[in-house]
Amino acid sequence: MPLMSADQYRESLKQRKPLKIYLLGEEIKDPTEQPIIKASINSVALTYELAQDPRYHDLMTATSALSGIEINRFCHLHQSTEDLQKKVQMLRLLGQKTGTCFQRCVGMDAMNAVFLTTFEIDKKHGTKYHDRFINYVKLVEENDWVIDGCMTDAKGDRGKHPSQQRDPDVFVHVVERKPDGVVIRGAKAHQTGAVNSHEHLLMPTLTMREDEKEFAICCAVPADAEGITYFYGRQSSDTRRLDATAEGSIDCGNPEYGGQECLIIFNDIFVPNDRIFMDGEIDFSNLLVEAFAGYHRQSYGGCKVGVGDVLIGAAAMIAEYNGVENASHIKEKITEMNHLNETLYACGMACSACGTRTGAGNYLIDLLLANVCKQNVTRFPFEIARLLQDIAGGLFVTCPSAKELANPETRKLVEKYLVGAEGTGAVNRIKMLRLIENLVLGRAAVGYLTESMHGAGSPQAQRIMINRLVNMDEKKRLARSLAKIDE
Repeated sequence: MPLMSADQYRESLKQRKPLKIYLLGEEIKDPTEQPIIKASINSVALTYELAQDPRYHDLMTATSALSGIEINRFCHLHQSTEDLQKKVQMLRLLGQKTGTCFQRCVGMDAMNAVFLTTFEIDKKHGTKYHDRFINYVKLVEENDWVIDGCMTDAKGDRGKHPSQQRDPDVFVHVVERKPDGVVIRGAKAHQTGAVNSHEHLLMPTLTMREDEKEFAICCAVPADAEGITYFYGRQSSDTRRLDATAEGSIDCGNPEYGGQECLIIFNDIFVPNDRIFMDGEIDFSNLLVEAFAGYHRQSYGGCKVGVGDVLIGAAAMIAEYNGVENASHIKEKITEMNHLNETLYACGMACSACGTRTGAGNYLIDLLLANVCKQNVTRFPFEIARLLQDIAGGLFVTCPSAKELANPETRKLVEKYLVGAEGTGAVNRIKMLRLIENLVLGRAAVGYLTESMHGAGSPQAQRIMINRLVNMDEKKRLARSLAKIDE
């Protein structure tokens, strides 16, 4: 089943063994029917739906380099700079269609990073990780799985290394070795789409030291493995999805689509040898971290731009509803929003176009430009959101509940006093205001603003990489050469 449909994807989630999930103080028995989780499943399902739509077929699918079969691009090992660019274009499309996080990017980025890293480990140490991982990727492609790339550990005291923590479980680590595999324990935080995934691909979260070999573990674990507990992340305004009425749908802002983050606890999970892709090779933990971070920082030049398109459209619509679309300062603000958004896209496309072939055979983005892309993402979306709030006016946070529309008496008053420009009904104006609230303050703000700041590493992480990757000696040589200064 190389290309699942959206319905087949939903059914595949139901076919998993029961997951242990906690949300709002309750254990969730069927996540596919829980309204908050269901909205996030809809976002993932769209990645399957569009892959079968002839209009988007070229962006959403690729030919496997391992089997030659047609696969979903989210399962693909990039084979060219064109592949890297199509990835960014695909992510922008999905951001436009969902207005939120669609959760499959991290798995695609993790697979490509592990692929090139295992090749390098085998070349130096004579291990067999790369062949193992190739077999695993073939399974991913054949089943069209959603992979949750797990890098960020709980971390505990951030001022201490894993080996220095009072409780080592704040980093995922090996607690027991057996002839046929290992047992791991720990937690991964901020895991996008965790409950909606078929598999977790775990990676070390930082460069490990000589005494931290048990923390240098990369492996794959089924999402329904016994011993995993999920704590579903609480988000702003998330309980609005529990109101199943038409009015409740309006108050959601984006009633159909949502994102998802979880804290995952791995409590003594057995991992067989054929699913272990790094075990103690601390000298390659840095390569894996930097490769994954680079791929994921590239991703933000697509997904956040797509959601940015929605913000800009919302700004233009609410300006029309308010009757100010022709005001010069409104036009100028929307121009600036477009300028910032397209700059992010340009960065995502540039680091893709400048990518290079790795020793393993897949393509890696230009790491410097990918870090520049993500550094801009930590800033520009906040300015785009600020301008949207400016244009929208304060009503997007003081608007009465849409439930007032269900009462004929209160509806008359709401429609009378919340009417906008001539020809604009109050209900459509309220719907747009609620979408804006969702984008900049509600659930979508997590996927747009908070992820822009902290996803794929903090702003400082990108600055460290930029400083490391820029060739300052060459820049100084250029200056000396023009100034006619001898060495």
